[in-house]
Amino acid sequence: MSTATITAAEINKLRQTTGAGMMDCRKALVESDGDFEKAIDYLRKKGQKVAALRSDREAKEGVIIATTTADKKTGFIITLACETDFVAKNAEFVAFTQSIMDVVVKNNANSLEEVMAIQLDGSTVADKINDQVAKIGEKIQLTRFEKVTAEGVAAYIHGAYRMGVLVGLTKNSPAVLEAGKDIAMQIAAMNPVAVSPDSVPANVVERERAIVTEQIKNDPKMAGKPDAMIDKIAEGKLNAFFKENTLTAQAFVKDASKTVGDYLKSVDGDAKVTEFKRVQLG
Repeated sequence: MSTATITAAEINKLRQTTGAGMMDCRKALVESDGDFEKAIDYLRKKGQKVAALRSDREAKEGVIIATTTADKKTGFIITLACETDFVAKNAEFVAFTQSIMDVVVKNNANSLEEVMAIQLDGSTVADKINDQVAKIGEKIQLTRFEKVTAEGVAAYIHGAYRMGVLVGLTKNSPAVLEAGKDIAMQIAAMNPVAVSPDSVPANVVERERAIVTEQIKNDPKMAGKPDAMIDKIAEGKLNAFFKENTLTAQAFVKDASKTVGDYLKSVDGDAKVTEFKRVQLG
């Protein structure tokens, strides 16, 4: 067992992320030598249902803008983070974020660093943000930049600028782009980990396989069962994971009788999703 010193703040952070009990979180952190992600895996291996750890958990408050170029071939997401929702909901702060996005689109930016150096009304974006810090008195940062380039791109902003989604598509017709908006709403609601089962990153596959295998081994009913049987059951659980957590295999939220992949085919048999980006506050 680890001798790492676990602080109350670390325990509380794990509780807020996973929803698990305080003592369970403390034990998970101790057993994982203070490693946050390993502690989450520890809780899951013990059969606890925990909140998904997503990379979009970065800014507590702020404004997210998602938009596309006029030809719908490139999409951008930016997050301008602040400390309070009072500032985030201010119309001037939203307008300032939009002004940054306008120059992002105009300059076809490729990175956060590029955005900060772009000229906005005679100063760089970085200087303009510093002006806002001085004016408002809160820590304000441009924390996220995402870009999608494809034959067609759909953009969606959800929940009063609290989430942005981009969907890359192989077609650019009005019908496919409209379907892309529906799919973007699906992504906002269901938070898939990948476009399709075969596009799930290998490290995610192996992580999930290790977790479900350990869950099965911890089931008293599986005591003494051969490894081949455990592996077969694990593969079945993995397939269920893929169905629930990959976009094209998910049930379409507007019509649960078909998958997202089937829905897109019904609009255009040749259309496919190439990638997506999902950025969320909180």
